[in-house]
Amino acid sequence: MPDPAAPLTTTVDDAVAVLRFDDGKANVLSHAAIDAFEAALDRATAEARAVCIVGREGKLCAGFDLSVMTGGPDGARDLVTRGGELIMRLYLHPQPVVVAVTGHALAAGALLVLACDVRIGADVPAKIGLNETSIGMPLPLFATELARDRLSPAAFVRATLGAEIYDPQQAAEVGYLDRVVPADEVVDEAVAEANRLSTYRSGAYARTKEVMRRATADRVEAGTAADLALFTVEAPT
Repeated sequence: MPDPAAPLTTTVDDAVAVLRFDDGKANVLSHAAIDAFEAALDRATAEARAVCIVGREGKLCAGFDLSVMTGGPDGARDLVTRGGELIMRLYLHPQPVVVAVTGHALAAGALLVLACDVRIGADVPAKIGLNETSIGMPLPLFATELARDRLSPAAFVRATLGAEIYDPQQAAEVGYLDRVVPADEVVDEAVAEANRLSTYRSGAYARTKEVMRRATADRVEAGTAADLALFTVEAPT
């Protein structure tokens, strides 16, 4: 079983840094996972030309670590702050970023998907979406801005305020995924896409991404401190 203290393994295959996320359980975005993702992106910058994130079978990410999120407001706020910084780093990462959505991607897991350039989903009975408002958590600014940028305008309110959850085919229709492939092909398809994009000239790719995404990132940066100062997790009634 993978070591939960080291929930991410990174290999560099040809020009692609492959980040395999597997904590042996639900693949939660914990402090340890955030540390591992940050180190992996540093390595990708130094050693690769593209990034491919791969989940474990049936699960990409179940969201933030609930033991922290329900342990008190300061701890929850700290984890969401660090998670938001990681997700925005992925969103702006100058190299191509592809994700193999191998299964469930909920809450912060769905944000991980939205931050990636190319999202390839497995055709499995998975749940994908931002379920925060249905479980007593407000969506932080970085989440609503990513959803506004990447999801279909017609689905935006249902997917955020409405906490609507989608299967992979529906997720492709509303903008979480770019395409859906058989489960036994999803990892190979994602790595192949990352390899294809790694052949692009890096400066042109990075500059185009920066131009496309800077306005969204600036709104998040300007408003995040005030937004997260009000972040709370509501107890069930």
